[in-house]
Amino acid sequence: MKKIFILLVMLAVGFSYAQEKNTPKVEKDGDLTIVTYFHDNGEVQQIGAFDINGKLHGEWKSFDNNGNKVAIGNYDSGKKVGKWFFWEGDSLKEVDYIDSKIVSVNQWNNKTKVAIRDK
Repeated sequence: MKKIFILLVMLAVGFSYAQEKNTPKVEKDGDLTIVTYFHDNGEVQQIGAFDINGKLHGEWKSFDNNGNKVAIGNYDSGKKVGKWFFWEGDSLKEVDYIDSKIVSVNQWNNKTKVAIRDK
């Protein structure tokens, strides 16, 4: 009976620790609510804000479970706007949004040539 009780206590402690590690961090900043979501390993997964109506607003950043940035972009009252950047391996994709609609896409990788102006 003691062994079962100890096992249940250990499971309960482990479960509550796992929940705390993945619990989003929430902060108020004026009319915005800043939220940080975490991967299972404790690394930041996403950070961004919600407006007073609960819609995504402002800059949002996403990271992989090693802490590397994988995306950055902006929302305006829940709609994707402006330039968004997506990193995947050695490539960078730039996507332009207007009112959550894709307007253009550009992609670069380490082999993309960049013009440099000599003085």
